[in-house]
Order: sequence, then C-alpha cells, then structure tokens
Amino acid sequence: MTSAPEEVEQNLEFVRGEPWWAKLLKWGLILASLGVLFYGATVLSAAGHWMFVVLVAFVGMGVLVIYGTRRAIPFKYLYPGILLALALQVWPILYTVGMSFTNYGYGHLVSKEEAIRAIEASSVQQVAGSERYGLSIAVPEGQEPATGDLVFLLTAPDGTTSAGTVDGLEPLDPETLTTGMRDRIIEADGYSVLSSSQVNARSSELNEFAVPTDTGGIKMIGLSEAFIGEPTRTYDEATDTITDNVTGRVYVAQDARFVPEDGVGVALPQGWVENVGFDNYTRAITDPQLRTGFIQVILWNFAFAFLSVITTFLLGMFLALLMNDPRLRGKGVYRSLLILPYALPGYITALVWASMYNRDFGLINNLFNLNINWLGDPTMAKIAILLTNLWLGFPYMFIVCTGALQAIPSDVREAAAIDGASAFRTVWSIIMPLLLVAVGPLLIASFAFNFNNFGLIFLLTGGGPFTGGQSMIGSTDLLITMAYRLAIGGTTPNFGFAGAISVFIFIIVAVVSYLGFRQTSALEDVN
Repeated sequence: MTSAPEEVEQNLEFVRGEPWWAKLLKWGLILASLGVLFYGATVLSAAGHWMFVVLVAFVGMGVLVIYGTRRAIPFKYLYPGILLALALQVWPILYTVGMSFTNYGYGHLVSKEEAIRAIEASSVQQVAGSERYGLSIAVPEGQEPATGDLVFLLTAPDGTTSAGTVDGLEPLDPETLTTGMRDRIIEADGYSVLSSSQVNARSSELNEFAVPTDTGGIKMIGLSEAFIGEPTRTYDEATDTITDNVTGRVYVAQDARFVPEDGVGVALPQGWVENVGFDNYTRAITDPQLRTGFIQVILWNFAFAFLSVITTFLLGMFLALLMNDPRLRGKGVYRSLLILPYALPGYITALVWASMYNRDFGLINNLFNLNINWLGDPTMAKIAILLTNLWLGFPYMFIVCTGALQAIPSDVREAAAIDGASAFRTVWSIIMPLLLVAVGPLLIASFAFNFNNFGLIFLLTGGGPFTGGQSMIGSTDLLITMAYRLAIGGTTPNFGFAGAISVFIFIIVAVVSYLGFRQTSALEDVN
C-alpha cells in the first residue's frame, strides 16, 4: 500500500501531465523522425523530385502536429498505418496506372532532353590536340559488373579526379582513391572497378557511352585512356531535328525517336518516354495476335484460379472431415503428415514436380509406364499445373477446414442424426453452410492469390508450351506471367504495356473479390 504523501505526489504528477522522461523520449523520437524525413527530402531535392519533397514535408508536419500535441489521439495510432498503406499499396497502384499510359520500356527510359544529350554525347569524335584522361571503368558499388551503370573514373592532365556518368562529371576526393601508373585510378570508395575481361564483355555499350560536357563529351579510347571531343550530331530546337554533321543526314522526331527525315535507314537508338494515351489498352484488344492470345489467357486464368480453389477446398475439407472423426486414433500424426507439402518452400516443390513430369526421365511416366508429354502438350501442361497446385494448396484448406469444423457444435450433427439425415445430407445441408461462413473470405483470398500465381507457372512451365510459331503468349500463361514476359522477358521490354495488363488484372480481381464478399455476407444469415 502507498502512503498518503505518495498518493498526493502521484495525483499531482498526473495533473501536471507526462513525467519528464516520457516527454524527453517523445520529443526525441519526434525529432529523430523529422531528421530522417529532412535527410530524405534533401536527397529527393538533389535528384529533382520536388513533388516528393512536398509530400515528405506534409508527412513531417503531420508527425509534428499529431505527436507533438495531446489532440487527435486516434490519429496517433492510425497515422503509421495510413502512411504505410499509401506507400505500399496506393502509390504502387497509382504508379502502375500512370506508367500504363506511357511508352516506358526498352529504348524509352529517359526524358527527351536526356535522350538528346545522350545522342550528342555518343556521337563525340576526338578533336586534334584535345586532352587525354587516365581512365578506369567502374560501376557503383553493390551493382553487378555485367549490368550495372557505367562510370568513368577519370584523371585529368592536371591531376584532378572525377567520376563521369550519363549525367555529367562529379569531382572525386583524392583521399578516397588509390592510383597506379600515370595516376590512373585503380580503387575508389563507392565504386567497383571492372577488370579487362568485364570491360570487353560490355564493349558494345561502351562504344555508345559518353560523359556529357559543356562542349561535347568524354569517350574512351582503349582501356586506359579517354578523350574529350565534340559531337558530330547536333540538335536544333527550332525545328526539333538532329543533324549528322558528317553525313548531312537529318533526323526528325517521330514515335518518341529520331528517325531519318527521308525515311531511309534506321532510327537513332536513344528514345524517350512520352504519353501514349490509351494505346497500350487498345493494343491488347485490337492487335490480332494479342487479341486472340489475350482472350485465351483470360479464360485459362479464370479456369485455373477457379479449379484450384474448388479442388484444394474439396480435398482439404474431405480430409478434415475424415480426421475430425472422434473414433480415429493418432490424428495428430496424420495431420502433421498432411501439412508437410504446405511446410516446404513452394518453389522447391514446383521444381521437383517439374522434374517428375519429364517425358523421358520423370518419375510419373517411369512409375506408371506412360509416355505423356506433360509439359510439351498444351492440355497436359494445364492438367500438370492443376495437379501440382492441388498438392501445394490442399494442406492450407485442410488446416482452415479443421479449425472451422472444430468450432461447429457437436449437438448440431447429433440433431441431424436424430432427424434421420444421412452422412451426405448432414455434410451438404448443415456442415457445408456453416463451414462456408468461416472459410468463404479465405476462398476469395485464395482465388485472388491463384489468379496471380506467378511462381508456380514460371517455375513449372514458364508459361509454355508455345504454339503457332510465336513466343509472346504461351498455352499456360496467366495474365501476370504474360505481363512479366512483356515487361522483362522479351528482347524489347515494354513496361507501359505490362502496366496496362496489370491494370486489367487489378480490375478483374477487384470485381471478383467484391462480388465474392457480397455473397459471403449473405452466408452470415446461416450463422
């Protein structure tokens, strides 16, 4: 028990408000959060992302207003969740939708100004008497040598050092460098210097690579030297054309590229991002090849998701009913064995099943003396996918149904037995409706997951087999795997078109989920 003076002190402390250490901790966390946000804002402003700087400023104001006062207590708990929802859900959706209205993809990754600067820089030729730089070729630390952003580590004749990228030159601190012969940089903090073999592997890129300068650009000559020269291709802003000063050829802007004015020859490789309206959406509907394939993919996508949910649910429910029988002994052991497929990583299971489906050496054909081309025939490939997904999915439904069955009162089944209902009638008319009340939303979630089950398709069939002499749309492709192939897997990735496909997927899943949840809400009357 506390004494009277202690109680009075506690009451006074409550009246005064928070203790000093709590205030110190609170304001310390607030200031730390504001410091992190301020640092993020400086990085974003340096990169020119002013819209995000404004958003970060609003987030900081929210932190100060919500947590720096005693008002808006509910928002103290909701604010982090709202920010995470905006950052991880709303923003990716908006970004994908915005990208779907552009031509963003291979050859169209930068703005028009950046593309023009790259064209001029890549056409640089050495001028007589121009200076030579000591050169090492590197990539930013942490990036792969074969795919990372190219960087020129340059040593000027006067000894100054700099890093050259497609954005220009940036001075380097000599204290962070290790130099070799002729002051050539061999190590630099923040960069990984490429070996001779790694440089040779990227020779085609390096032939086009140049560091832009005020008067031209810097290009490599050999493995250890670079020169500063003048561009042979120049841009005329008044006519929006590029002229090759060597050949006299003029290039005009067309379809986000500079193409020869006379229509003879190829376009310059550097393109730019521009708004294309609904072209990506209409392409999926009007292009003859894509239209046929797109419809087939949608039909198979629905069939795959629907059959996967139905088959895994029925098998999981059947096993759950079987294991729920009070007369069965050792149920714990059986249940543990049945959930093993769910415990194993899905990608390992998919690869194992892919090897089992091998026509010549697979376990299934050898065990049953069959000669089925499981993954090479369109129909058999679909069956193989459904069987594999049944193996992967039934343990989850088994666990869910087991929990739901144990929540159903036993007197309900006893009453059905007294009324003379058969086992099938009891399951169909009594247990099933009560079971769906609990698992209905999970079935909808399972449908949404299987509608976008990229991993299984990618690892098992890769979307194939491909028929008709085309490699764009496979027989087992889902919308998500087709979007992946268009965005990354092809020779000319088109992220804008893949974004449009992703929007189609989002709309379909949202509509199906909405209708499904409306139906499951009706089941609540059963309860």
